[in-house]
Amino acid sequence: MPTLAVELNGDEVHSISAPDRFTTTASFSIELANRGRSTHVHLHLDDDLDRVASIADGNHYVEDEAVKHVHVSAVRVDEPVRGKLKVVTGYGSNTAYVDVRIDPPPEVAPDEVVVDERLSKPPEQTPPQPWPTRLVTAIERAVERGGVPALLVSFLAIALGVAAAFVIDSVLVFLAVGLVLAVTLAATLYLLS
Repeated sequence: MPTLAVELNGDEVHSISAPDRFTTTASFSIELANRGRSTHVHLHLDDDLDRVASIADGNHYVEDEAVKHVHVSAVRVDEPVRGKLKVVTGYGSNTAYVDVRIDPPPEVAPDEVVVDERLSKPPEQTPPQPWPTRLVTAIERAVERGGVPALLVSFLAIALGVAAAFVIDSVLVFLAVGLVLAVTLAATLYLLS
């Protein structure tokens, strides 16, 4: 929270040392730092400032060598508001004015989303490879997975089934061999994919 520092009793009794100007965009705190004997301090916002800011209590007692923080509530403004803060000690014997400006909060840009340029283009479609190339690629993949024995058993089962169907020459054998061939072909395709 922004803080406006005011020194009391620094140079002499009831003296006030405060900056000439103070700027904020929100509520702030007034720090009353007493460098001497206890004192009463009166804080007052002029009419312009009083429309957008407020102090709960204008009169404050600050003990010997103590620091007291006074909260000043401020509303959000759309245009800068200027006014004076009046600081009074010694029951009116010393007065200081601080020009206070309350600005609108800075505009916060919405979070930007960075989009990769590759997402703005449709993916390039590669033409399908000819079937001999796909077959070689599938066999290489099966070899990498350790499926060579399964491929050999599949080809052997297909060859034996076709040979048995021709030797026995029976419709029931042809149907059984067809079923075995279908299952073997499905397993082979699964291995090659």
